[in-house]
Amino acid sequence: MDPADADADAATATLVQELFVADGPVDRPVRIASLVAFQGDHRTLTERDLPRIASALIEGVAKEIAEETDEEIDEETDDHARPQLTDALARTLHALGTVDLDDLRAVRLGPEDFARHLAIAAPDADEELGPADARTHASLREAVCAHILRFLTIRSPFVTAAEDAAFEERYARDIVAAHDHLTIYGIDLAHSPDSWPLDAAYLSLETETDGSGPSAPAEQALAGRTRVLLWGVAGSGKTTLVQRLAVSVARGDLPAPLEGLRGRVPFVLPVRRFRRDGFPEPDAFLSAVRYPHAAAQPPGWAERVLSRGRGLLLVDGVDEAPEEERERLREALRELPARYPGNVWLVTSRPSAVRENWLAAERFTELKLSPLSREGVTAFIRRWHAAARQDITDQIDLDRLSGYEETLLDAVRITRDLGRLATNPLMCGLLCALHRDRRGYLPRGRKALYDAALSMLLERRDRERAMLPPEGIDLPQEPKIQLLQKLAHWMLVNGRSEMDRTTAVETLGRHLPAIPHAARQGGPEEIYRHLLNRTGLLREPTPGSVDFVHRTFQDYLSARAVVERHDFDFLIDHAHLDDWEEVIRMSVALARPDECGYLLEGLLAARKDARPVHARHRKLLAAACLEHATELDPEVRSRVHRYTRDLVRPTSLEAARALGWIGPIVLEMLPDPSGVSDEEAHRLAVTATSIADDRAIDYLVRLRDRASWAVRAQLAGAWRRYDTDRYAEEIIGHLDERELDFPVSDLEELRALRRLGGRPCVQIAGALTPGQLAEGLVAERLTELWLAYDLGADLDLSWLAVFPRLEILRLSHRNAEVTGVPEGVQVIVAGA
Repeated sequence: MDPADADADAATATLVQELFVADGPVDRPVRIASLVAFQGDHRTLTERDLPRIASALIEGVAKEIAEETDEEIDEETDDHARPQLTDALARTLHALGTVDLDDLRAVRLGPEDFARHLAIAAPDADEELGPADARTHASLREAVCAHILRFLTIRSPFVTAAEDAAFEERYARDIVAAHDHLTIYGIDLAHSPDSWPLDAAYLSLETETDGSGPSAPAEQALAGRTRVLLWGVAGSGKTTLVQRLAVSVARGDLPAPLEGLRGRVPFVLPVRRFRRDGFPEPDAFLSAVRYPHAAAQPPGWAERVLSRGRGLLLVDGVDEAPEEERERLREALRELPARYPGNVWLVTSRPSAVRENWLAAERFTELKLSPLSREGVTAFIRRWHAAARQDITDQIDLDRLSGYEETLLDAVRITRDLGRLATNPLMCGLLCALHRDRRGYLPRGRKALYDAALSMLLERRDRERAMLPPEGIDLPQEPKIQLLQKLAHWMLVNGRSEMDRTTAVETLGRHLPAIPHAARQGGPEEIYRHLLNRTGLLREPTPGSVDFVHRTFQDYLSARAVVERHDFDFLIDHAHLDDWEEVIRMSVALARPDECGYLLEGLLAARKDARPVHARHRKLLAAACLEHATELDPEVRSRVHRYTRDLVRPTSLEAARALGWIGPIVLEMLPDPSGVSDEEAHRLAVTATSIADDRAIDYLVRLRDRASWAVRAQLAGAWRRYDTDRYAEEIIGHLDERELDFPVSDLEELRALRRLGGRPCVQIAGALTPGQLAEGLVAERLTELWLAYDLGADLDLSWLAVFPRLEILRLSHRNAEVTGVPEGVQVIVAGA
């Protein structure tokens, strides 16, 4: 708030407070007439004071009225109108002593209806005013009533509590309505919805801390933590997790690990909504994210929620803030948790946007969303097809869909390229949709995947559903892509992932004349509505704003626009900015060979104004782009390798993990680990295991015989990212067992470990049953068992008697009651 506005607001609040008697807290509604200070036994005002207060109030609220109506009171008529307006408002204030309302009912009426009650109670207030002045008085009356109701709310704890409770009930319903659905790409059967209930579509995501330990379900990883910074690549499900948490808390329907969040108030705060004004103050949270009923929140409500430690603050997408604004955002994430202790904070970002330990000083735990495991990919594919079956009645179509499901599952297991694409929910959804749409045929590579997805969403969907052109507009695919590219390019240039609806329409209007096929069918408003309603790529997340359904589509269309404009210098100039990485990689996939060479040479070239960290970033980005170039001059490829070879010897664990975003190409550049120290070998292991591609196994083989516990733990913890049997045979089977917990995530890994003869210390990270563990673990070898998942309450551990050498049992979650522990087994419970 502007300091001058704050001073004016405080002055108005003081004047309103003067109208009422000062009394202590109450636990019931109180008639307003008994509170006014100009009548009764304890009066502090007389009726002669009302014109003075009215005149001062007019001065205080005039600016508010001007801002709301965009009209100023004419200076020449002000002196003439002021006495009449003052008298009229004084009569209205006098009606506070006769109105038959209590404070709670008045607050629930709201300013407009409360002002109407005062107007009825003072019918002669406007009798000396002309029509224009009467309208001005009506605006003044409503503005003053808003301040009066704010005072009444703050004055009475009873009114405050009642209003807070009523608003929170409404707010919870609105949170569920806004977030309890997901788009599952390509499930667009005739008469079926474009989105699906969150419960039906949600797939539990896996997180890890530093990449060395086993993954754990996100709900389990978040349990008990009050400050978390969650990293995840594009499409990994960060926003989906935010939605899941918000809806679960709002409904009070929480999984067991998150019971501690019950009763909290969720604030969903997408960073892209903050614009450039920085992190909002609590009472501006709802208006900043364009919650449609933000004006209805009781004064000071958000402040009270946070002051009492009841908030769940879901700050989504730090990477969507302009880079120059992120330090201000970080300062807010330092200051607000300290100012309001006891609240729970979850902050999400793409990994490249913030460095490791970005919020460590503020005691934020850093978690990373894992790529989908094999089981996760299988579960997603089955969930997608189950959702697709909901509206199919023809048995032939059902059988055909089941066939597609099984062939797709086989394809992602067997085909390396598809396996590399199916690493997150977004890509899995596109693969499912395209596989069904193309009757079992799938494109290979990222460019082919997105081109096919655009074809499916922009043209084939409506045509194959035999839909008539809505509103008379029938645009083929290419004009739609051209228009969508204009919006995406505007967002790229302006550093935004959301734009005002007005700006979108104006942008289309500027470009329509150059696309005559679209211009002949309607104006910019009509074309905008068509793109919004029929492409499946745009949405209006709040009234008056528009964005792409997923940032990845925005990046891809931005890249298409840049390549068509041959604006490669534009890309090179911005290559040091992390939010341009995906655009540049996709541009390489789209560009012609000579253009790829120019772009990559530009990334390698020295720049006078470049900071060393930016120069390093550009060179690593050039390396990351190589796998996307379908055709490239061998000399250029060789130069990229030469310039980047020395950069892939990380000197810190942070740098080692950061190399993972480059992708499989980095495996070709990592140094031979045979002659390096254990410390460097650990960093190389961190980099290689960050690349979820079976080609990493060939490199990790050269690290498997190391005695270093850190190296061995890193290799053991990465098992689930690779082919189970091959990793077991080539890595797990060769690791020194001393002081090493061997992680098991699923039944397949349990069986593979048994084939290796078992291990003395085993960590179970997947929800396996006691029967499966009793059968799968090698009883004669097991001495220490770590159950790293939530086992529920009232846990009977008598089944552990089948392990005669078991000495230690570790439980990662506190349970209500643990019984049946065999004699001699020490139980260690996390947090106990």
